[in-house]
Amino acid sequence: MLLDSLINEATRNGYNTVAVAAADTAEVIEAVLDALNRNLAEFILYGDQEKIISLIKLQKQELLNNHKLKIVHSDSVVSAAESAVQTVSNKQANVLMKGNIPSNIFLKAVLNKEYGLRTGNVLSHTAFFEVPGFSQLLLITDAAMNIAPNLEQKVQIIKNTVALAKSVGIEMPKVAVIAAVEAVNPDMQATLDAAALTVMNRRGQISGCIVDGPLGLDNAISELAAEHKGIISDVAGKADILLVPTIEVGNVLYKSLIYFAKAKVGAVLAGASAPIVLTSRADSAESKLYSLALALCCVNK
Repeated sequence: MLLDSLINEATRNGYNTVAVAAADTAEVIEAVLDALNRNLAEFILYGDQEKIISLIKLQKQELLNNHKLKIVHSDSVVSAAESAVQTVSNKQANVLMKGNIPSNIFLKAVLNKEYGLRTGNVLSHTAFFEVPGFSQLLLITDAAMNIAPNLEQKVQIIKNTVALAKSVGIEMPKVAVIAAVEAVNPDMQATLDAAALTVMNRRGQISGCIVDGPLGLDNAISELAAEHKGIISDVAGKADILLVPTIEVGNVLYKSLIYFAKAKVGAVLAGASAPIVLTSRADSAESKLYSLALALCCVNK
């Protein structure tokens, strides 16, 4: 399955509504209008109403009267985030989307104790990459949310990501726990965590997937590299999910795939009470559309 097929899958997932916080930017509006044309969902746009209307007129004025599109004015990005989150919390929408707003302001509303979308689980970011030369989607977690997750947090990140993978049809995801080396080294915490996660998976503490590590990036995605290093594993060379040790590793890998490899990407935040589209303000309209489709595939799953 590649990213374009997620759009087709999302259209079959029934009636859904997306609340967008700070929708007043061209890339967000382009993604929303494209999604409307494809009948992906209905939208409630929060932000500078005048600017949103102006952007829609520049792109597809006829959609201003679309009954699946509602615009609600917000005086600031803070109020836009609060309103969008409350709309999802009150079940008036079932997907939340970040627009032209700093992540810290957006996440503050998501984590609000009174009206936020907390569940008690760790929130984690997963990016779905379509990389030229690869025949399958590659999932990378966590490149945007957890800075240096401990073992317990990594367990929850794996569970979040496996649930996302299953929602798009990857029945038994192969999880590679990434480190700089393939051998367990007591001086490298990433390798110790990787070994523990592997054992936890084999003993049923982490289920619904196959976990192996520590693995280097090369032998996680290349069977030839794994063979050269003598690694015998059900995951090596065939990984669906790459669990990175820190946010720096994930962030660099994420941006390298986009800017060097020209990969396509869609990303969501999991672990909340509803799927959350958390893309960078610099991401293209195409990436935002893929992220929307991905979130919609995850509703009620």
